[in-house]
Amino acid sequence: MTISVGDKLPNAELMMMTEKGPTKVSTADLFNGKKVALFAVPGAYTPTCSAKHLPGFVENTSNLTAKGVNEIVCLSVNDPFVMASWGKDHDAGSIKMVADPDAAFTKALGVEFDASGAGLGIRSRRYSMLVDDGVVSQLNLEETGGFEVSDAETLLGQL
Repeated sequence: MTISVGDKLPNAELMMMTEKGPTKVSTADLFNGKKVALFAVPGAYTPTCSAKHLPGFVENTSNLTAKGVNEIVCLSVNDPFVMASWGKDHDAGSIKMVADPDAAFTKALGVEFDASGAGLGIRSRRYSMLVDDGVVSQLNLEETGGFEVSDAETLLGQL
């Protein structure tokens, strides 16, 4: 079943780079008690993700925070080293670059797809969502391969 507006995010452990190296972070720590703009991409360094999706959130960071967003989280089924490097290469600044290495969170949301035919394995569909204290209040889920509704500007317009 796919996550929907009004649903609480599932409990999961994700990974991100810190000064101490790869570090586990729980969804509770990322989302509870905050308003978070979460967006997911099929893969770091992939064409649309690198040319449009991440840059749109980088460009709109101050606009999102001005509208009450406490944090912005970028998620991908990659490892934390790749996510940290991708964020650095794109000057992601305060955007938290979070890895879902085994796709457990992505599968729990019901937004996975199999890109094994392209050599990529299980990946996340592209989406953006607004999460208020762990509950989805806006969801913009793309069809596989699309980039029509999950951009930063769409989410900004929903605030």
